[in-house]
Amino acid sequence: MFPTPIEKRSAAAQTTYKALLPVALVMWLLPLIAVMLFSIRPITDFTQGNYWGWPSSFDLIANYNRVFFESDMPQYLFNSVLITVPTVIGAVAISCMTGFALGVYRFRGNLLIFFMFIAGNFVPFQILMVPVRDLTLGLGLYDTKAGLVLFHIAFQTGFCTLFMRNFIRALPYELIEAARVEGVAEWRIFWFVVLPLMRPAIAALAVLIFTFIWNDYFWAIVLTQGPDAQPVTAGITQFNSQFVAQYQLMSAGSIVAALPPVIMFFAMQRHFIAGLTLGAVK
Repeated sequence: MFPTPIEKRSAAAQTTYKALLPVALVMWLLPLIAVMLFSIRPITDFTQGNYWGWPSSFDLIANYNRVFFESDMPQYLFNSVLITVPTVIGAVAISCMTGFALGVYRFRGNLLIFFMFIAGNFVPFQILMVPVRDLTLGLGLYDTKAGLVLFHIAFQTGFCTLFMRNFIRALPYELIEAARVEGVAEWRIFWFVVLPLMRPAIAALAVLIFTFIWNDYFWAIVLTQGPDAQPVTAGITQFNSQFVAQYQLMSAGSIVAALPPVIMFFAMQRHFIAGLTLGAVK
């Protein structure tokens, strides 16, 4: 049923695996390597068609200086922080409570409500573009960071609830029963018993949601416009004007925009892996 581990395969298979692994890794990293190389090229290389040849000069410092000091990129980065951090906090906090309610309590309609949360994950978000945009206009939330935060929380709560509910269902129910026997209030059971056990799941979910929201481009261009509210993913397009595309600056801005999720992952790596694998091995 399961593939044989490479350690148990033949010597020829292991040799082939070790030979092809670096090739696959390079192919997977090739787009990122190309963007990094583009970010240090001068604009003359692109106008002359020198995309893959040796750079005529190395403008790494000049390109990144222009990104940080001659554009609105710092404002776009700050907008992304103001959008992503509240969204992560709001989505994770709500999902902890909804996951606790759906995972611990047995009541009529429990599965129906749970399926409604799940069903929201299967709705193509493209078909919601027009009604969501009209709703933001009607509520006065169009082109605001608060509008993006609220709608991101609404769209991410379904997945987060699915994640948290299943995690809570795997916790020992005897701990909750023991607390109830001792007369502990339900909110104190949630706060002092269940929530501390959910820290690996919270860390894993926070990393996932942070990455989803920080890298979002679709809703960033649908619900916002201009540097006052747009996040960095949409702000990179400012380097693509009507008559000329500054690919070197777009590439440098893309590298800068990709760094926070990478840093977030490595900072939370231990908790992230623990949250994903907890309960996988008895």
